[in-house]
Amino acid sequence: MKVDFKKYQDGLVPAVVQDYVTQKVLMLGFMDEEALKKTEETGLVTFYSRSKKRLWTKGEESGHHLQLRQILVDCDKDTLLIKAEPKGPVCHTGADTCWSEKNHKEDFLYHLEHIIQLRRNGTEETSYVKSLFGKGINKIAQKVGEEAVELVIEAKDVNRELFLNEAADLLFHYIVLLQAKECSLTDVIQVLQQRHQSR
Repeated sequence: MKVDFKKYQDGLVPAVVQDYVTQKVLMLGFMDEEALKKTEETGLVTFYSRSKKRLWTKGEESGHHLQLRQILVDCDKDTLLIKAEPKGPVCHTGADTCWSEKNHKEDFLYHLEHIIQLRRNGTEETSYVKSLFGKGINKIAQKVGEEAVELVIEAKDVNRELFLNEAADLLFHYIVLLQAKECSLTDVIQVLQQRHQSR
């Protein structure tokens, strides 16, 4: 990968950081040759800080590192796209991103998956999700089966609203079951993609 650091007088190229999973833009920093080399060697995203006038590894004080996943250079060889996995909030304000956006995929199902995970790990004892996980995998699987049967029954009828409600119930409990099996929607999508590509 060749980067044109000489294009800028200070030798610093813009480095846009994007979440490897959610694709959200997290922050913008600047890298010189040394910062890029250190990022590649350590796997932790490192910038050149113009205010500190030195190399600065994101999270060196807070512990909220950016774990490197991929580096791309643009068509003019003068801007970097860093794909990383954030280990905590990215912005110094405590926000997920430097634009105060929530760091989740725009697809609502991924957001729902994240909410289910939060409730699973939360302390709210009245949470329906937490109670489901507390009952174990057998109960969760049974619940998915019950919702599937109810969806099939509604499919034989003509009430669209009831059918869609049962479909939503099944999808919700299906995501719960995926998480109980330590799997995700992304895992399932990858299987479907592999099947599609093999045809």
